[in-house]
Amino acid sequence: MTTFITGANGFLGSYVANILLEETDQRLKVFIRAKDEQAAHEKLWKGLQLHMSPGRFWEHMDRVDFVFGDLHAPNLGIDEATYTELTREVDSVLHIAASLNRKSSKACLNTNLRGTLSIIKLAKAIHVKRKRKGGLRRYSHVSTVAVAGMRDGEVVVEDGAIEWDRSDYDPYARTKKFCEHMARELLPDVQKTFFRPSIVMGDSRFAETSQFDMVRAFCTLTDMPIVPFDPSGRLDIVNADWVGRAVAEIHMIDEPRHDIYHLSSGTSSRTIGEVARAVGEVAGKRPRFVAGLEKPFDTLVNTLAGLRSRNTATYIASLLKVFLPYITYDTVFDNRRAVNEIGVEPVPFVQYCGDLYRFSKRVNFEYPHVPLPPRSASKVRAA
Repeated sequence: MTTFITGANGFLGSYVANILLEETDQRLKVFIRAKDEQAAHEKLWKGLQLHMSPGRFWEHMDRVDFVFGDLHAPNLGIDEATYTELTREVDSVLHIAASLNRKSSKACLNTNLRGTLSIIKLAKAIHVKRKRKGGLRRYSHVSTVAVAGMRDGEVVVEDGAIEWDRSDYDPYARTKKFCEHMARELLPDVQKTFFRPSIVMGDSRFAETSQFDMVRAFCTLTDMPIVPFDPSGRLDIVNADWVGRAVAEIHMIDEPRHDIYHLSSGTSSRTIGEVARAVGEVAGKRPRFVAGLEKPFDTLVNTLAGLRSRNTATYIASLLKVFLPYITYDTVFDNRRAVNEIGVEPVPFVQYCGDLYRFSKRVNFEYPHVPLPPRSASKVRAA
């Protein structure tokens, strides 16, 4: 069995790829933008080194074929011979790659909409080519709970999330919502699975992370002498290791029970106050909440984010402007489908947020990547 996967070198994609490589016999066609095999290996290693040793990485490369291309290019920038080969060899498509630039309509349009359309066209070509073998086994798409649009104080279930008359928070949410729509319209007779993660932050098993945008906003709020939010608001934050496992395992199931899964903390989500106190114990801080300052703080963030000058204050304000709606809307996303499907619940953020805070501050929000050693050197070290 062979899976065509996008985004394997990204943060969430690395979790999914790691499980597919470590726990299945899948062959992976890894779609990647790189000039050659060496650059592709280095790029994939940058994501996977969070999960495995160099020796283990090189062992898995025997089951990885790189497909060089670009989400923005016609036919994904894949040469005709390779494209035809994919239609013969691939039996499932797992689309994870996306632009997370919530401020840029252009980035979201080009990557999320145009890129996904090209992936869907490839999936359709595979399905047609494999008709005699039952067609494409599955098209899996990693979306986001943000497709639910502007909410306040709700518990949202999968089938009631998308309402086309409801406003969206940003271009990211808007384009991801339409990506789901495109897949349903253009792949009507293909089995589809849509995964909708909430705020994915940190790993419950260890302190290290390689994705810091949301973490930096979280740490900034933690370090403030006054927290300008209502401490009773819920935060739907979920650990990346659980999300990665859910995507990988459900993608491999022959007949999942549902076609949409919220990958979230659901009704077990902790409140802002509980999270702040959990981090405060580690950071030696006692959070003080003043809910009445939420609107003035929002105004300050928007003002700083709109300044042309670029410094630490305006950079952090830009991060906060993007993420504040997801922090303050007191809305969670029911996750019982995913929990029942894989038999494991996500780990509450309060159990590992302190370690994540300490690690992020220690490395100054930059993962200490190490270069990939040559394959021969890795074999010697493994021996």
